Amino acid sequence: MKRILITFAMALSVAPAAMADLALATAKQCVACHTVDKKLVGPAYKDVAAKYAGQKDAVDKLAIKITQGSSGVWGPVPMPANAKVSEAEAKKLAAWVLMQK
Repeated sequence: MKRILITFAMALSVAPAAMADLALATAKQCVACHTVDKKLVGPAYKDVAAKYAGQKDAVDKLAIKITQGSSGVWGPVPMPANAKVSEAEAKKLAAWVLMQK
């Protein structure tokens, strides 16, 4: 029982951080093209997480794609640069995306 309570408490302590990053993604208009679990204009966050799983430099790679944009990675539709996202915010968003399952 104690183990269950500890696990539950740990899950609750992570939930606010995850929601804060969803809030950041919403504020920076990322959710206009992406969702957590299905393709919209761009890939689902869970698909991005799966593609970059195990890559040690994934956060940095994705942060660059967020701020500078990219093309040809997920098909013909380019991802435009997001000048409203700082480097620190991009890294926070990238880390959050990589946690999606």
